[in-house]
Amino acid sequence: MKKRAIIMLILSLLAGVVAVLLAARWMGQQAAEKTVQLVVARSNLVQGQALGVTTLETLSWPAGNVPEGAFNDAKLLEGRVVRTPVYKGEPILQVKLAPVGAKAGLDSVIKDGKRAITVKVNEVYGVAGFLQPGSYVDLLVNLRDTKDNPLSKIVLERVLVLAVAQNTDRPEEGKARVVNAVTLEVSPQEAEKIDLARSIGTLSLVLRNQVDQKGSATDGAQRKDLFTKEDIAAVAAPASSAAPAKPAPVHKSAPKPAPRAEPPVKVEAIRGLSKATTDF
Repeated sequence: MKKRAIIMLILSLLAGVVAVLLAARWMGQQAAEKTVQLVVARSNLVQGQALGVTTLETLSWPAGNVPEGAFNDAKLLEGRVVRTPVYKGEPILQVKLAPVGAKAGLDSVIKDGKRAITVKVNEVYGVAGFLQPGSYVDLLVNLRDTKDNPLSKIVLERVLVLAVAQNTDRPEEGKARVVNAVTLEVSPQEAEKIDLARSIGTLSLVLRNQVDQKGSATDGAQRKDLFTKEDIAAVAAPASSAAPAKPAPVHKSAPKPAPRAEPPVKVEAIRGLSKATTDF
């Protein structure tokens, strides 16, 4: 009886193993039937880079989760230029590509109707080097108004950064890169505003959140906006309460005496019996 129980236990274990193997094989077949080949990036790609055999590869991808605009043939992508950065293992999508026939370079990533303009910056005006391609910035101009008062005003909002210096790739995560020029993607009208603003004042860049699309209509900041009325009164109070300074005494010089007239010189002339006197 005991021997029979052991045999039944062994047969049950073997049946379980066979069932698991068959189930795994069936699931593998089902998974293989529901995958497709997609073209992905073999390495990180920067904007403006041309695609080729060395930059692409094909991977199996779930058939029910294929991104719109994906490709399954790498030959269709040879020579195409990526408009935005693509990371290793990411599918190549039509929306991230420049138009057919575009050549590699920054000019191929500029959208239709847009222009690229370069703004000179320094470590401070360039947001301490944290600007990267793909960032969004606001532009401020600091100038003097018609009354010669200082004024700071936002002239453009949510402007896309195409390149920093001559680099169109993003640096390693969290690392700043100090540059002396930033290239922005703007409309022709915005390019005119930037060109005018930098000729009459100093430009500064303000880094903003990439998903923030809200505008901020401001009147600009003036010198009077830096201090409240209470601050101005506190500074002016000691000066107004102080006693006015007494003017220094003026010493008047005594009038000079008038010069004393000298007595006239008398000359007496005698001619014969007559005598005459003359004053000189």
